[in-house]
Amino acid sequence: MSELGEKDIPKRGTTLFLYVAVSIASLGGLIYGYDLAGIAGAILFIKKEFSLSPFSQELVLSSVLFGAMIGAALGGRLTDTLGRRKILIVCAVVSFIGVLGTVLAHSILLLIIARIVVGAAFGVLSFAVPLYISEISSPTNRGKLVSIFVFAILSGVLISYLVDYYFSAYSQWRLMFAVGLIPALLLFVGMFFLPESPRWLIKHGFDDKARDILVRIRGTTEVDKEIAGVKDTLKETKPDWHELIGPVIRPALVLGLGLAMIRQLTGLSLATFYAPTIFELAGFHSPSTAILETVGMGVVFVVMSIVAMNLMDRLGRRPTMLLGLAGMCLGLVVLGITFYLQKSGGGLLGYLSVASLIFFVAAWTLGPGTVVQLVISEIYPLSVRGIAMSVVTAVIWATYLIVTLTFLSLIEALGRPDTFWLYAVLCVVSFFYVYFYMPETKGLSLEEIEQHWHKSKSTDKN
Repeated sequence: MSELGEKDIPKRGTTLFLYVAVSIASLGGLIYGYDLAGIAGAILFIKKEFSLSPFSQELVLSSVLFGAMIGAALGGRLTDTLGRRKILIVCAVVSFIGVLGTVLAHSILLLIIARIVVGAAFGVLSFAVPLYISEISSPTNRGKLVSIFVFAILSGVLISYLVDYYFSAYSQWRLMFAVGLIPALLLFVGMFFLPESPRWLIKHGFDDKARDILVRIRGTTEVDKEIAGVKDTLKETKPDWHELIGPVIRPALVLGLGLAMIRQLTGLSLATFYAPTIFELAGFHSPSTAILETVGMGVVFVVMSIVAMNLMDRLGRRPTMLLGLAGMCLGLVVLGITFYLQKSGGGLLGYLSVASLIFFVAAWTLGPGTVVQLVISEIYPLSVRGIAMSVVTAVIWATYLIVTLTFLSLIEALGRPDTFWLYAVLCVVSFFYVYFYMPETKGLSLEEIEQHWHKSKSTDKN
């Protein structure tokens, strides 16, 4: 299954208000990216202050992922009950509290608890923000607008690297985290000025409110057909989590779970948490130098997210994903070769290690980093969209947790080259999974994508 088909969809206006709404909501991505990646530079100083073993480092790094997994697992029901807008406000508050706790922590236990709280917040943000954006977007611009969220995540990553580099000169890891209070505060204030998702309002019987919001964000009064389409699809699927494993939605759930694991198992932790550590292994022993090279990687994150943003609605989701996975495999193979050849690190091979890791990051951003976030916000029916995205996102964080907890241990057990080549093999497996099982959703409305699953069920019966 590779094509859903594409219809001639009338272009709807994209209003300034819509871009403002997407930009404010995407502050959740800034929180996500900053709080996730900020630890990469800070851990170089935390491990010295608290005399951490490799396993203790993995525990500190992965605590935020454990929180994200819990937040994602529990947040789906709340997102469907409270609404997309209110849950983003709640997440901003929880994030602020968690970051403040991180800054004030004076023991490893308190630091881990605070990081779990932070993780719980962006575990929900990681699916609630693209869910909100996808539901206010039109088919012709949904890929670009959801990609703004990914751009915000990677901008947060870059900002965290810049902040880490600045404060590394003073060994001030607490101030590295403190900057994360700012986007949490901005999201909290900004969401009070945004409307609720019109699709969530229709689902809960507020048709008039939904119509007013659609008129505002579409820039046209011709929205009755869109409302009717949403209501028709709601009749076909019951708002019950049992529907996730039913014959209609099960294929979409399996696809989402597969993409979730691909996004993380192919080595994302190498870029977000362990980049400074890898640079040190490559022979760049100064923490400031390692973090500065990580800043360059953050720039690649942001630039490639812009490239991906413009490819989503042009080239399509599948080709972009396949291109990214092929590039990731190449980058990891070369990275493994550089570590296999070098003895003491540094020199030309050290710089080649840095270049191959940055190439890997560019390919990941183009492919799984952007595409997966978009596709999982598109493929589920409205009636169970919040719960489905919650389940899939929980798997994303659980997989991320496993990779983060095992990376340094794999380095010790297998050695550096074999560890990177193992991730390269996973990229190859992922490439074939996407080639054979991932459909193209470019240019289709959310309701048309939902109809695809219903038609697939009817075809199976025949």
